[in-house]
Formats: sequence, C-alpha cells, structure tokens
Amino acid sequence: MSTESRNFIEQMIDKDLKDGVYDKVVTRFPPEPNGYLHIGHAKSILLNYGLAKQYGGSFHMRFDDTNPTKEKTEFVDSIKADIAWLGADWGDDLYFASDYFDRMYEDAVKLINKGKAYVSDLSAEKIREYRGTLTEPGKDDPNRERSIEENLKLFEDMKNGVYEDGSMVLRAKIDMVSPNINMRDPVIYRVAHLTHHNTGDKWCIYPVYDFAHPIEDAIEGITNSICTLEFEDHRPLYDWVLIETGYKDAPEKAPKQTEFAKMYLNNVVTGKRYIKKLVEDKIVDGWDDPRLVTIAALRRRGYTPESIRMFIELSGVSKANSTSDMAMLEYCIREDLKVRVPRMMAVLDPIKLVIDNYPEGQSEMLEVPNNLENESLGTRQVSFGRELYIERDDFMEEPVKKYFRMFPGNEVRLMNAYFVTCTGCEKDADGNIVTVHCTYDPESRGGNSPDGRKVKGTIHWVDAATAIKAKCRLYENLIDEEKGVYNEDGSLNLNPNSIDIRNDCYLEQGLKDAVEYDRFQFVRNGFFSVDPKDSEPGKPVFNRVVSLKSSFVLPKKEE
Repeated sequence: MSTESRNFIEQMIDKDLKDGVYDKVVTRFPPEPNGYLHIGHAKSILLNYGLAKQYGGSFHMRFDDTNPTKEKTEFVDSIKADIAWLGADWGDDLYFASDYFDRMYEDAVKLINKGKAYVSDLSAEKIREYRGTLTEPGKDDPNRERSIEENLKLFEDMKNGVYEDGSMVLRAKIDMVSPNINMRDPVIYRVAHLTHHNTGDKWCIYPVYDFAHPIEDAIEGITNSICTLEFEDHRPLYDWVLIETGYKDAPEKAPKQTEFAKMYLNNVVTGKRYIKKLVEDKIVDGWDDPRLVTIAALRRRGYTPESIRMFIELSGVSKANSTSDMAMLEYCIREDLKVRVPRMMAVLDPIKLVIDNYPEGQSEMLEVPNNLENESLGTRQVSFGRELYIERDDFMEEPVKKYFRMFPGNEVRLMNAYFVTCTGCEKDADGNIVTVHCTYDPESRGGNSPDGRKVKGTIHWVDAATAIKAKCRLYENLIDEEKGVYNEDGSLNLNPNSIDIRNDCYLEQGLKDAVEYDRFQFVRNGFFSVDPKDSEPGKPVFNRVVSLKSSFVLPKKEE
C-alpha cells in the first residue's frame, strides 16, 4: 500500500508551524529581470507557488532588480507572462526590490552606526586578493578601521554621486578569517551611475544581491526563502544581515533560507549568456525560438502548463543534484495532449495520388472521429475526392522487406475512407515520382471491406481539391547530442539540422481557421501547435511540439 511521501521542505514547514516559528506560509519567486526564464526556473516557480497554496498561505512575485547593468522592462514583462501562464497567481503581491531602496540605504547606515560596515576604496582586484582562498585566510582591508563618522560621510558622498563607478564600495564588517569566504567582509553596496528601469536616475549606488535579498524577504514577511544549492554557503550571510539590521534575532526565526537541488537537463542550453549570444548572432529568432527551453519558447512551441507541471512533479524536490532528460518532458506533453486534442490529417512531404476509377468531378464527405481515445471530442466531416495527397514515403516503387504501405499491386486502406490498390506511378524527366495511381473498392467505404479481407497497411491522406497549403516546422535539438553542449573553447556544439521547414504541406481544410496556440495531433507526424508569431489569419504556421515516438519509460511507483 502506497503512502503519501513529503519532501524535506514540507517536513521542515510542518515542524515550523508546529513549533510556532510562523503561523502562515509566505513564499516568493525572485527573478532578476536580465533575461527570459527557462525550464529550470519553472521548478522554483511551481515549488514556491505550490507550497503557498498547499498551506493556505501567500505567494509573492518579486523582481530582484538591484543590478541595472543588464535589466530591461522587456524581461520584466516576459517573466510576468511566463509565471501567469504557468498558473502561479501572485494576486496583488507583485513587488520590486527597487521599491525598498530607501529602506536598504537606511539599513546600510544602521550597520555603519553599529560599526558593522565600512567604506573601502580598494579596487575590485585588490578586494579579491585580500579575501584569501579556500585554504588561506583573508587579510584586513586597510580601510577596515575607519571611524563611524568618516564611513557615514563617505557613504553619503557615494549616494550623492561624488565618486566614480568602481572607486568606492561599502563592505560588511564580519570576519576576514572565516572559513566561509562569503563572510569575509562582503561588498554590500557599489557605485553605479546607471539609469534604472524602475527608479530612473534617483540612485547612483545599488545594493548587492546578498544584502538586498534578505531585507526584501523580511519587509514582505516571507517565511521561507527557497533557493538552489549554490546559495547554501550564503545562508550564514543571509542570517547575519537580518540579525544585524534587526529583522530577526536568531537564525531559526523567519525568514529562513532553505536550499534545494537545481533542475539540470541533458543537452540543452539554459545559460542566459549563451542564449543572449544565440539571439544576437541570429542563430535563433529570439528568446522564444521554439528550439530553446525558455518558458516563452516552450509556450510558443506548443507545450502546455499542465505538461510542465507534470514534468516538475516527476522530477521531484531533493537536496541531491540530478539530471533530467528532455525525453521526460516530451513524455509529459504527449501524455497531456494525446487525449485532449483532435487527430487531423496533414501531409508534410506530399505526392499526388489519383484514384483512376473514382468518378471525375465527384466528391463526398466522410465522418471521421476526432480522437479515438476521447469520444467526447466527437466527429468531423472530411471531404474525399478523386485526387488526394499522401506522404511521399507511403509509396515505394520497389518495396523493401516488411513494407506494407503503397506499392504496385498492393492493397492498402486510406484512413477512414476506402481500400485502394496501387496500379503504378508517373515520373518526371529526372526520374522523380510525381503521381501515384490506384483503384478503389466502392464497397469498402469507411475503411472496411464487406467480404472481410484484411490489409496490412493504412495511410493518411488529404483531399487535393479542398486541402490548404501551409508551412510546418519540424524541430530537433539545437545541440548536437553526440558531441555534447560545449566545445573545448566554451562555444556551443550546435546541430546544423535543428530545424526543418516544410513550406508545401497540405492539410485538412478544417485547419485553415486554426488560431495561435491551437494544438492538434497530425496523424503519424506528431503533435503540432499554431505559431503565435508568424501565423496570419487564414494562414497558420504549425510548429511540431513533439514527435509521436517516445524513448522515455515512466518509472514504476514503489508499493
């Protein structure tokens, strides 16, 4: 008998609630608006939102916009769209770190007055040199013993624009021989004469993340600051800032930082620096190019929020780093779409099929089920006539062994239509097959013969008279999986065949009115979605979300 298992974060929250550390769970997702979010961020978003919802608490959306060097309103807007699409509802709790710049400045002054912070004019290179290494202690900054009065004056001058970028910083005064390098008098404010997307030119000094983040959490009443494992060594500094600025009096009090394992995916590009270069070099057509794994790219390609939530759930929450495979994400979207979307006929590599004994000028409507696994999707009417399009690889003039589709003399089933027997083909001057000929059995309407004879091959088709011509894009991994993600020089191993654009596809007429994000299964070709960027009214462009075949096997649950 299976029992509900609770991850280590849930167990910690259960204990904190029982011990009265807090009485309401408040979580947050705090991205820096310096790029688009990717699939790894989805884990953090859904974890934080899920915990708040599970415990009847609140979920905050907060932009950690403390570094105007790379931040843009474009990224703010994209992040909000991504999180809303995933279903994480922040309600009225939308915040910016920059909303608290005045408060952070006051807290920095408080540290100076306590003798816990000082202004340094060491260069960034010297600060690194004085910090020491993992095996050697740091040494004191020559400015470490400045008087409180002098530090207050210098810090105010920094704020008032007296000093150039990089000439002065404010450092926390902690312990230069601490075994934890993060505690060796970290920089907490720096000079940066930059226009901020939210505060304009009000400030020319900005707090660093490690100082700003805990204060933001405290101001908002966050109980659980959940982050990834690389911040584990920063937790003592997180608590030091909150205790020394008076937001809490002990590490076990809220806000509490808790770390979990990041989501790593095989053979994908998630680094913002790499994606930015791909965009700038026009290797991809933007941060939402369907070959990327940004959330915007996955949405544009046709993934659903439900499939991503399923993927995150299967990946689990733990303290141990592990790597997931894209095959699992593809499994999730297949599972989500296979019973939700209609199964339509689309020919992506067309060749003409002529039924010679079908009356010229005649056409008929056939009733076709929309999804054999989901009867609630009903049926549709599909036109049928003398001339059709079929897939080029559904005909072979000289068939190989175990080829059961169309070849001279062989009888096959046209899906939901008739039995047809191939009689031959026509070729152009270069020897390319341009038309296949066949005859049909009028008694086999619906795809079954009254005499009970069987056929081994079934092929899909579209009516040439009513088909719409459309562009379909078939995607493969952006990365050459055999070589891995990176070359020795740090560049990316790109797959030159990551996109296959088919401009002359023929689709059922009913697909003409498909609108952005409409999803379908194209029989035998995969799941497809209407592209929101390049489609026009009456001229949809289809992205293949995923093929029909899967290499992923869902692990069996333990009993």
